[in-house]
Amino acid sequence: MRTQEGISFFDEIEPSTWRVYSVYELTREIKFALETGFPPIFVEGEISNFKRHTSGHFYFSLKDSEAQLPCVMWKGRNMNLAFQPQDGMKVLAFGQLTVYERQGKYQLDVFSLRPLGTGALQLAFEALKKKLAEEGLFDPAHKKPIPEFPERIGIVTSESGAAIRDILQILKRRAPWVKMILRPVRVQGIGAAEEIAAAIDEFNEYGNVDVLIVGRGGGSVEDLWVFNEEIVARAIYRSRIPIISAVGHEIDFSIADFVADLRAPTPSAAAELVVKDKQEIEDRVQNFLRRMYKRVQTELELYRERISRIQKSWAMRWPIEKIREYRQRIDDLCQEMETLLTHAIQHHRAGCETLYGKLVSLNPEAVLRRGYSITFRVRDGRIVSKSSDLEIEERVRIRFAQGTAQGKIEEIEP
Repeated sequence: MRTQEGISFFDEIEPSTWRVYSVYELTREIKFALETGFPPIFVEGEISNFKRHTSGHFYFSLKDSEAQLPCVMWKGRNMNLAFQPQDGMKVLAFGQLTVYERQGKYQLDVFSLRPLGTGALQLAFEALKKKLAEEGLFDPAHKKPIPEFPERIGIVTSESGAAIRDILQILKRRAPWVKMILRPVRVQGIGAAEEIAAAIDEFNEYGNVDVLIVGRGGGSVEDLWVFNEEIVARAIYRSRIPIISAVGHEIDFSIADFVADLRAPTPSAAAELVVKDKQEIEDRVQNFLRRMYKRVQTELELYRERISRIQKSWAMRWPIEKIREYRQRIDDLCQEMETLLTHAIQHHRAGCETLYGKLVSLNPEAVLRRGYSITFRVRDGRIVSKSSDLEIEERVRIRFAQGTAQGKIEEIEP
């Protein structure tokens, strides 16, 4: 290689300063610069050269009138798409720019894909609806009953939207004793469907709630599209907790509505449906008590009439006479038992009095009261029963019936 002056370019640079890249090294440097220089981005364009590989991966290009961008969407990400991509379809892609090193070309690693335009969205909606219906996700037999009196209600929605404010306000007014647990999620945009599905799974694993409300307030078709995602539908279907869907306005229907155990036309309606109003509960209790009282009164009257008929029958009169006879016999036996018990008690009382007298005579206190005393050795507190137990000059304590005295031994006689 030579410059314009005819001097070799290589002659002007010292070989020791050369930085020589292999093709692989240069490609890696470009890949690193591209991936670190561009965060995940949105790209809008028209699909062309679409191909579904036998591995399940999608390969296609996004193009406009000026350029085109190679794209890849791996099987793990495309399997939950709510539509089938086709050439000529206008879409919005979200992904990361990267370099396919083997061919040395840059491409978009697509994380999520959404059709653009009402017509495309409707086609995608109908396609997914047909697919899930054939799999049985809308089967009424699978739907779980909503508990009549839930104590803990889980809510999956945005923490800052109008939906949560409406739900909380209505629940606090209608059933202030109910505990509400909010799992905040995004309800539109890339990644929102995954958040909603994860929240439903988390409630099933850890939430300990009786019922779930999943939804958001109204919006455009694009805003509500997250509730048409397959990943959300399957999370609702596998939930062991009953789910009420509450998406948009009354006229809005989503895939989530078809899968849920109960569809509410709005978030406010979901709150109205999930709990009974406290006044309604009080009225129901009062009505129940009135019905029970009336039924008990009716049953009592029937039993009174039945007993009256039985009492007047011959079958009852004969047993009554026998009962009276036995009652008299019981009274006689009770009188005899009372007499026998009185004699037995008197006999045992006399014996007890005799024993008591003996015990009193043996009581040391009684002996002392007759003029006797008890002598103790001071050194060990032992009772002195004979003179040999004592020593000259030994101190003793003498106990009388009333009081004690101390003394010292001066003389001992055997």
